[in-house]
Amino acid sequence: MSVILGSGEHRYRVVEDWAKLPEGWEFRDVAAVAVDSKDQVYVFNRGEHPMIVFDRDGNFLRSWGEGEYPRAHGVHVGPDETLYLTDDGNHTVRRCTPEGKVLMTLGTPGTPAPFMSGEPFHRCTHTAISPDGHLFVTDGYGNACVHKYTPDGRLVKSWGESGSGPGQFNIVHNITADDDGWIYVADRENHRVQVFDTEGRYEAQWNNLHRPCGLYMPRGSCPHCFIGELGPGMAVNRHHPNLGPRLSIVTNEGELVARLGGEDGAGLEPGKFLAPHGVAVDSRGDIYVGEVAYTNWPASFGDEPRPGWLRTLQKLEKV
Repeated sequence: MSVILGSGEHRYRVVEDWAKLPEGWEFRDVAAVAVDSKDQVYVFNRGEHPMIVFDRDGNFLRSWGEGEYPRAHGVHVGPDETLYLTDDGNHTVRRCTPEGKVLMTLGTPGTPAPFMSGEPFHRCTHTAISPDGHLFVTDGYGNACVHKYTPDGRLVKSWGESGSGPGQFNIVHNITADDDGWIYVADRENHRVQVFDTEGRYEAQWNNLHRPCGLYMPRGSCPHCFIGELGPGMAVNRHHPNLGPRLSIVTNEGELVARLGGEDGAGLEPGKFLAPHGVAVDSRGDIYVGEVAYTNWPASFGDEPRPGWLRTLQKLEKV
């Protein structure tokens, strides 16, 4: 029997073994997932084949990026169908064709900016594009800011610093934009999403979240935002209920409308999550969830022996 998550109009069927990989291939941590206008699914992972592309039925289409992306972190499909790939191990953002040809590189490959300098990049994490075409980059693990670029890659401004106040960040981890130009930033270790205008002015924040990691907001009027939450990362609350890991669906004003999973902690069973890190939704409303399960295993399970294989990609089909 299929596992169903959610309730009411937000019900999803867990599709097991969705992705059909070539024989002998495997995902490692799936850091990010994106879907284009043809419902092709781009799986950006930390294995031997960094970018693996599938159709919506999970059939393998192509792969690329071998040897070029030391630590996949974020992928975003722009309005022209080009991809923006964020690699926090290489400190770069690359704009690529759907076949992997690099069209633009931001950052100096292999060379981080000084720690907490506010200069791009020190382990950058994700990208978003506003309706007027500006590119926004969260930066990330060795910085605490957001950078704004022109479409051709010229730095316009940066904002943010380490801290817990409005406009400050503690692991600025993901970013998305809506059609009205609001910029939504996952401030992971402050357990919130902050909302800014395109000039970096603080507008609001969403609370009632636990280590928000992945953000996805479809274009359109008053869309919902899909949020992947990591859940507890400390031994003292590792097994506490109702903290995740999970997916939350909220309105563009932060009102919670649904939660998928997470009531009784991390798990390998269908319908449970280990580490939802990247989220995307296709044209039919199906959700794709990338998980950094290998990296996050110690946080979720402590010294418990890790299985030889972990699930790092899930599809949730809208019922």
